[in-house]
Amino acid sequence: MEIILDNIDLRILRMMQENARISNVELARELEMAPSAMLERVKKLEQKGVILQYTAQVNPATVGQRLLAFIFIKTNDGFGSPVTGPALARIPEVQEVHNIAGDDCYLVKVRTTDSSALMSLMRNEFAQIPTIHSTKTTIVLETVKEEQKLKIPDSSK
Repeated sequence: MEIILDNIDLRILRMMQENARISNVELARELEMAPSAMLERVKKLEQKGVILQYTAQVNPATVGQRLLAFIFIKTNDGFGSPVTGPALARIPEVQEVHNIAGDDCYLVKVRTTDSSALMSLMRNEFAQIPTIHSTKTTIVLETVKEEQKLKIPDSSK
């Protein structure tokens, strides 16, 4: 099902991505709408699954999560298996799980305190998933850009 967004919806999304704490009253003022109409539009965007959630972005280093790694995983249970992906997703240190094309089956993003914690994660969590055949880990030395914001078009097509 294709969701059609108009120019006002797109402007709302751009503003909310910049500041998820923006009030409906402030959104309404910026877009020259009644606050009640703005509240209705935001609720519809939530109901349609356009707005998925509201979160705070925490600096990983401030909570001891200084090591970022990407792990390529080969499995023996086939592409899109209902076993491996969900098992990986349940691990708290795993931030993202992606089914990928190519030689590997999954690409996961993990954050840990240090390399010892990463090794422990591999030994104690990943090794418990019987469908994992092999892993290839890339440790990030420096992050130049990392964000969740999407490029929202200026107008709907």
